[in-house]
Amino acid sequence: MSSLGNKEIMAKNIRHYMSAFNVTQTEICNTLGIKMPTFSDWVNAKTNPRIDKIELRANYFGISKADLVEERNGLTTRDERDIEKILNQTREQLLSQDGLMFDGDPASPEAVESILSAMQIGMELAKKKNKEKYTPKKYKKG
Repeated sequence: MSSLGNKEIMAKNIRHYMSAFNVTQTEICNTLGIKMPTFSDWVNAKTNPRIDKIELRANYFGISKADLVEERNGLTTRDERDIEKILNQTREQLLSQDGLMFDGDPASPEAVESILSAMQIGMELAKKKNKEKYTPKKYKKG
């Protein structure tokens, strides 16, 4: 079921992709020529952007427009909080003094964020597969 037009879902998706790609509102606004107050209204679910602005952002992230306007993955808010908690704990461990090292040097923040992005995708897929496996009637196709 599509949730086209739902400001909260779009705002959540924008925040997700900003986090996944490790970009700020300022960076996106500067790159795409969008005014900061306008973008802030989208991120805070106050307004919906026009379709051309949705397309502009989708192209920026290399995703489809549907990825911005539809519910992403069927995960609950609790699922997303759980994943975020694990990612934050892992981030702290990887960036600590005894954290991830490459040839004796600490991993760069960019390398850590890349690892965390991949972990997030994997955990979301695993949660979704488990929901399908352990609650099959709810996720029955057809």
